[in-house]
Amino acid sequence: MLAEEPNYTLRLATEVVDIFAAQRLRYLVFVQELGASGGMIDHERRIETDAFDAIFDHLVLIDKRIPPETGDHVVGAYRLLPCDRLPEGGRFYSEDEYDLAPLRATGRRLLELGRTCVHPDHRGGAAMFLLWNGLAEYVLERGIEVMFGPASFHGTDVAALAKPLSWLWHHHLAPPELRVRALEPGRAAMDLIANEDLDRASAMAQMPALIKAYLRLGGFVGDGAFIDRPFNTTDVCLLMDTGKMSARHRDFYTRKQGTT
Repeated sequence: MLAEEPNYTLRLATEVVDIFAAQRLRYLVFVQELGASGGMIDHERRIETDAFDAIFDHLVLIDKRIPPETGDHVVGAYRLLPCDRLPEGGRFYSEDEYDLAPLRATGRRLLELGRTCVHPDHRGGAAMFLLWNGLAEYVLERGIEVMFGPASFHGTDVAALAKPLSWLWHHHLAPPELRVRALEPGRAAMDLIANEDLDRASAMAQMPALIKAYLRLGGFVGDGAFIDRPFNTTDVCLLMDTGKMSARHRDFYTRKQGTT
């Protein structure tokens, strides 16, 4: 996988320098910007890591204007784990927060997404579009049927997030066969406000851009939020059945691949 734009290159990381730069980007976004903490954050080297980095693919967006030796040339990243990459008896990253038994029981080809981030200086432009295209290519090439992974609201005050969480519960809850469930002790209810008392505009105003993007593609969420105190976030598990993606978006992806 390799995509080119005047200022960017998108690729799967194969060099240590790219993975290191992705971890530095994660430090910038998750630690400095969002206030995450934890045992595998290296403040001296300014990187955020975990034990799953070794088995995930890292889709990285490179700013060609920044020399790789700086360690800051990765300005966007996705972490991707196809189910066939799991070692025997292995667990997905999300299984620390969610019971994934319904997903596993489907026998379908699964892809876990995580650690999605874009450098603040590159948001609102081509960066996220390129990452989305790269993800689409990855999914199509590998025959992925269901994508899933945690997506975060900043902060751990569930009451302050009652409107968007309740909107997701009432309007975007996953079908029973894919409905993963948040685990205790971090579990928090999402049905906090009755549907008739919700205002869509108000709820969507608090919805992170990444979550809104998945919803536009036909995504849905699992049962319950998870309060991730080390990362200072309230997470929902986003899921997308690629076979049920809207015709408009499927046409976009297949045209991109030159198929019909």
